[in-house]
Amino acid sequence: RAIWNAMVDRRPALIVQCAGPADVVAAVRLAREHDALIAVRGAGHNIAGNAVCDDGIMIDLSMMRSVRVDPATRTARVEPGCTLRDFDHEAQAFGLATPVGINSTTGIAGLTLGGGFGWLSRRHGMTVDNLLSVDIVTADGELRQASEEENSDLFWGVRGGGGNFGIVTSFEFRLHAVGPEVLAGLIVHPFDNAKDVLHFYREFTAKAPQDVAVWMIARKAPPLPFLPERWHGREVIVLATFYGGTDATEGKRVLEPLRKFGHPIADIIGPMPYATWQQAFDPLLTPGARNYWKSHDFTSLSDDMLDTLIDYAGRLPGPECEIFIAHLGGAVHGTPADATAYAHREAEYIMNVHTRWQDAAQDDSFVSWARALFDDMATFATGGVYVNFMPDDEGDRVQNAYGENFARLAKLKDEYDPENLFRLNQNITAAVEA
Repeated sequence: RAIWNAMVDRRPALIVQCAGPADVVAAVRLAREHDALIAVRGAGHNIAGNAVCDDGIMIDLSMMRSVRVDPATRTARVEPGCTLRDFDHEAQAFGLATPVGINSTTGIAGLTLGGGFGWLSRRHGMTVDNLLSVDIVTADGELRQASEEENSDLFWGVRGGGGNFGIVTSFEFRLHAVGPEVLAGLIVHPFDNAKDVLHFYREFTAKAPQDVAVWMIARKAPPLPFLPERWHGREVIVLATFYGGTDATEGKRVLEPLRKFGHPIADIIGPMPYATWQQAFDPLLTPGARNYWKSHDFTSLSDDMLDTLIDYAGRLPGPECEIFIAHLGGAVHGTPADATAYAHREAEYIMNVHTRWQDAAQDDSFVSWARALFDDMATFATGGVYVNFMPDDEGDRVQNAYGENFARLAKLKDEYDPENLFRLNQNITAAVEA
């Protein structure tokens, strides 16, 4: 019952460890029969802790970890217990990948159902833009297939609608030629130069080609071997840099201005396996810590917004806390907002405040810092939010997460889950309740 976020400590009445779709069907029917609360666990990485419940039935999919890649059609069938590492391991054997997240211990199911984005998204779109079909157990206990051709309304809803419409037992993804080697790495700058670095970051990312993604992280420097010891524990600005194109010479040329700017403490950009880069941040996001996140979407990074970010980054409450800015745009913008349940295609940048600590006695101070940062950033934000970054106390932001698509999602909920059997999530209530 233990999951990634140690702030969540719940005790289900029953844990069903499913080996395949038949077990999922049986578990859903059992829950219906006994009017039991359902929690669905993929990899258990969700910040809100919805993978586990008190007193109800936890449907654990972590044993369902098959990945079947068809290199001829460039597609993959992936079961819901898989992590991103499982998926990358199989797909990269053929030099293939699809846009997923940046932490390899993340579960493919939760990531995909919320929309999904990562290093490849500027070139190839969201994870859901590369989803071709799903097998899904709906609230009536039936196993259905959904795609653009079959149950297309349901397929629209699962592409960003979270776990509101059923339990996916298989995902079919489109794959792209990626790697196996990419040009990637970190540039680390002193925090004293934060304003200049962030203004240059804004300028560089606004013009970057789609093969380039640069994410900004403000945090205290961990004791990494490539950083001089005197910088360990001090605030730094990190530019996590990725070039996924096939021409390494062109990649070096495109990244040259970024690497020449300022006086970095370290620059470790170089060729590396794509799968290795996907695991680069794993040591900073291990399970067992207490975690609280806050998030905003932005269409631009104004001077005042960056000043506010720098102010809070200069008073991080602990050594494991960080503020990151994900660089999107590109192909994400190329899909209409109503094409999938994920609506916020206009977001050029997504901020996530990773507040992370070990001692439960510090809960109030760390959470208060994150909420204050969130409040002070709100004036610069779009009002939208990425559903996978929402903690369990943000139920009032669900409509913001879906924007103009919320009404259609509510009607879909009414059709497929009118009794709200699947409610332990960022819950979309049925149209009759909305």
